[in-house]
Amino acid sequence: MMEISNKEIRALWLNACGLSTNPTGALDLLKTIKDLGFVQLDTIQNVSRAHHHILWSRNQNYKEHMLDELLADKGNIFEHFTHDASVIPIDYYPMWTRQFSRMKAYYDKSKRYQEMLKLADFSDILSRIENEGALSTEAFNTKKPEKDKMWSRPPHKLALDYMWYAGDLATSHREKFKKFYDLSGRVIPEHIKERTHDDHAQINWLCQTALDKLNFATPKEIQKFWDATERAEVTNWISWQNEKKPLIPIKWKTAEGSLIEAYAPSDIEERLKKLKKPTTRLRILNPFDPAIRDRSRLKQLFDFDYKIEIFVPAVKRKWGYYVYPILEGDKFIGRIDLKGDRKNKTLNVINFWSEPGVKWNSKRIEKLEAELSRLSTLAELTEINWLLKPDFPQ
Repeated sequence: MMEISNKEIRALWLNACGLSTNPTGALDLLKTIKDLGFVQLDTIQNVSRAHHHILWSRNQNYKEHMLDELLADKGNIFEHFTHDASVIPIDYYPMWTRQFSRMKAYYDKSKRYQEMLKLADFSDILSRIENEGALSTEAFNTKKPEKDKMWSRPPHKLALDYMWYAGDLATSHREKFKKFYDLSGRVIPEHIKERTHDDHAQINWLCQTALDKLNFATPKEIQKFWDATERAEVTNWISWQNEKKPLIPIKWKTAEGSLIEAYAPSDIEERLKKLKKPTTRLRILNPFDPAIRDRSRLKQLFDFDYKIEIFVPAVKRKWGYYVYPILEGDKFIGRIDLKGDRKNKTLNVINFWSEPGVKWNSKRIEKLEAELSRLSTLAELTEINWLLKPDFPQ
């Protein structure tokens, strides 16, 4: 069984995540999304929303308006659910019809959800969208039951999302992150919708593409990548794939020195030969960045223990509300608590922590300050304000 060192596996992962080279040069936004597979959307605008920050980290010529423009210009990307709301290349849409069915079935099984949906007028919602064009939730005014604390959304919002999950509606465009729903037939190009694949073909594609994007993965990691298959389906795919076109079983060494068994694509040796040493560029990554989304994988690869604490009560937080990991080369060297004040055009540095054993010489400090300056530009902030100037460990 092939054994891959920790240094090699880190380089392989950073390359897969688009973080091994400098984030400069000509920007091909759609290619960046395709390379990643999808980009998670998030509502929180702490400095810049997660999807903007993730794309900017791959190419710092990216500007916040670009993703909305790509979505509005139909035929490039669509929105749906992976492990969370995400933008996905439109070319992948024919392989996503099973996910529409899975999501619909999930909510059909919820008696409480179905009871709430009975309060929504589906025919009115669809009629209005058909006649008026894409509408946001603000176009409707049904109210949630006053005593209903379990479901915090009004019936029309639940109905819109239900039809969106099922693929009957699609995101037409966004305005200041506000989603506009339209009939999927008016959003997804006909030549895309007419491509059909059976369930077996979709499972094969989802599993194969997940492994291709991950470069190395356990069955659990393959399933979690898209979250559009069941664990048993992945297990069956591995058995079938090994008969048809063998996957490569590997062992890779964790940062702590233990070995993990996984699978790799058939061209793994070629991928390893083409690997180059990751850039020494210092990056401030978003907490939802695909490179660190799987916290267990992150810990095993880099010995970096990270958790976002937005849902942790303030008094119980170890770090802070929205703390960003700092990556330099193939190592995580610290974390930083930032908050953008767009009204005053200021990036506030609330706190900073160095990872144990990391020395912060003048050159490394300059690199951090340069990255802070670049990140502030993304959010159109003009000043950086250190609320607590750290005593950098020398």
